[in-house]
Amino acid sequence: MSDDAPRPRVTWRQIGRDLGYLLPGLPIAIASFTLAIVGFFLGIGLVVLAFVGLIILMATLLTARGFARVERARVGAMERREVGPVYHQPATERGLSRVLEVLRDRQSWRDWLYCVLILPVRVFTWSVTMVWLGLSIGLSPLIALSWVIAGGGGFRGLPLALAHILRGVAVLESSLVWGLLTNETAALRARTEQLSRSRQSVVAAEAEMLRRVERDIHDGPQQRLVRLTMDLESAQRRFDDDPQAARPLVEEAVQQTKEALAELRAVSRGIAPPILTDRGLPAALAAATARCPVPTTLDIDLLDGERLPPAVENAAYFVVTESLTNVAKHADASACAVSVLRVGDALHVQVADDGRGGAHLGKGHGLSGLADRLAGIDGHLDVASPPGAGTTVSAGLPLPPADD
Repeated sequence: MSDDAPRPRVTWRQIGRDLGYLLPGLPIAIASFTLAIVGFFLGIGLVVLAFVGLIILMATLLTARGFARVERARVGAMERREVGPVYHQPATERGLSRVLEVLRDRQSWRDWLYCVLILPVRVFTWSVTMVWLGLSIGLSPLIALSWVIAGGGGFRGLPLALAHILRGVAVLESSLVWGLLTNETAALRARTEQLSRSRQSVVAAEAEMLRRVERDIHDGPQQRLVRLTMDLESAQRRFDDDPQAARPLVEEAVQQTKEALAELRAVSRGIAPPILTDRGLPAALAAATARCPVPTTLDIDLLDGERLPPAVENAAYFVVTESLTNVAKHADASACAVSVLRVGDALHVQVADDGRGGAHLGKGHGLSGLADRLAGIDGHLDVASPPGAGTTVSAGLPLPPADD
């Protein structure tokens, strides 16, 4: 939902939720205002002392983020809807660069401004709430007596008026939350940038795959086909003069043909494996784990023949096959385990071995290409590979929501 969604209506339950939101508001506002103001001016005053002031400002903004998170949760509970979207610049640096990242984050300053502005607003709304509560408690016996005696009399509309006053006070506060603690434009801009990066990653991954296929074809099947051509030409020249001498050449050509076909099948598995296209992910992964020279177990909670979106199947397949290739070539492992589990609207793929470890996502490695491929479908790749303790490659792939 967004701020355009209808506000909650006045009901007895909503009165309870409004009171639960408004009554603790003033103590929270005093705490947030005090920390925001003291931290800000203390940080400004100590900027000249090395980087102490910057660190204090960063701590102040992070504290404001915490108060903002609490306020969004409180408004969400009161209005029975999610408060957002909100976007903070993700942390990518460390040390002083990390401090500067926080200080440049616009939403953090909006959070700080909210902590400052909310106190005068809360003084007013909390005062109105306490007067409302006193009137409601004090007039309750008169209202009840008037209903018993005269069906409400002059107090007939008073409960409804009091309920609307309380709702209006709560809306005043929540409007400030929606106005300062959400930033749909920034969230959409960040999403656009993420999609642009994902597209670039996919293009880079596809280009790398094409270079890899070209290299594999050149180093494997192409060389065998060249030799096959030479053997057949030599056999052709000897058929008329010495047929017996041509026989070994033909037999060698047949062997070269078989090996070239086997290598072409291996290359095709890196592009679009037929078994994946025809029978789905469970069958394709069963075949992939069976080919691995390291003993490998497969745990998959999909039914044989169950189909997922093609992009997800391809990504999951390549995560497993690339990981198994690394296990066979580099891990020096004695055992490997592959698991593919559906959890909610995501497919979780994990390949773990007991090898030497030390794998990473650096550029130029196969795992980097996997990360680029997954970025194109909003997936993510994590690698845990401490030296001497094996490697665990984990991938999360989004799935479309199941039909109700």
